[in-house]
Amino acid sequence: MKITIKEIAELAGVSVTTVSQILNNKGSRFSEQTRKRVMAIVDEYQYKPDFFAANLINRHSKTIGMIVPDVTDFFFSKIIEGVESYLNPLGYMIILCNSRHDKEQEERYLNELSHRSVDGILMATPNQLPPEQSLNSDFYRHRPIVLIDRGLNERDWGQLLVEEYAGAQEVIRMLVAHGHRHIGMLKEDEGYYQLSERYNAYRQVVAENDLPFDDSYVTHGGLTIAGGYKAAKELLRNSKITAIFCGNDEMAIGCYQAIYESGRRIPDDISVVGFDGLEVSKYMVPPLTTVFQPSFEIGFSAAKFLVDAINFPSQRIPNKIFQTKLIIRESVASRGEA
Repeated sequence: MKITIKEIAELAGVSVTTVSQILNNKGSRFSEQTRKRVMAIVDEYQYKPDFFAANLINRHSKTIGMIVPDVTDFFFSKIIEGVESYLNPLGYMIILCNSRHDKEQEERYLNELSHRSVDGILMATPNQLPPEQSLNSDFYRHRPIVLIDRGLNERDWGQLLVEEYAGAQEVIRMLVAHGHRHIGMLKEDEGYYQLSERYNAYRQVVAENDLPFDDSYVTHGGLTIAGGYKAAKELLRNSKITAIFCGNDEMAIGCYQAIYESGRRIPDDISVVGFDGLEVSKYMVPPLTTVFQPSFEIGFSAAKFLVDAINFPSQRIPNKIFQTKLIIRESVASRGEA
């Protein structure tokens, strides 16, 4: 049986306004006894607010659109968890869209969400937005958007950036300090979510230390376990390599399997490091040395920025920079001159 606010008011012997204030935790012109009586009826009938009806009145649907390039990617799963942790206590629901790294699909989702009364949009994108959907266009004039895009789309507000370059530098320099000179990298495929900061930092540290380098020191794959396995199989053809920097922790899992199949051991024969600091990385054998980035906090902050933009549209969305942290575990061993 679906009950209305009016019926709750009649059962509790109070006004509709009082019920509304109690449900929205506003106002104080009622006793604690009255509040408990109303909430007991709410619990008994399992009352849920009709957000569609409320939308007709206050123009808020309490619904957020969210687009991510890959819902199965551990990194984005953690971002989604952070978003939900902020939004759910506020009564917001998420319409989650999986673009599968497809730019046209992403654009279709943006257009669909713009016609579905969402209060705002969170978008993790590996793409440059087209001119008609740029952040300065009419497309977002009445609908705030927060991008999680590693700064790809130029703007001077609402940027959530991780110091990936510094984090990658730190982990590669650590390998150099352990005596590694032949350091390879598993890089994402072209057209995938570009992790240019990680690759650029790798190349910079290789150059500053005059380490050997040619095309055989970098191989490409998807940012997945399978992608890491494929790229590592190819990279291991270079017999000089003693350490591998994986573009993310998922690739590192696949890399472990490829090394195992080659008859080599980690870290005795070859050292492996990752990036992201996923929870699973500490349960790998041996536990993975990696660079932690706060994906949960990124999602949580993005959701907060968006809700603030919804509630205070005249305020400027701030920027936020997140630090990385090197987590040293047992996947790296010291190496003499090779």
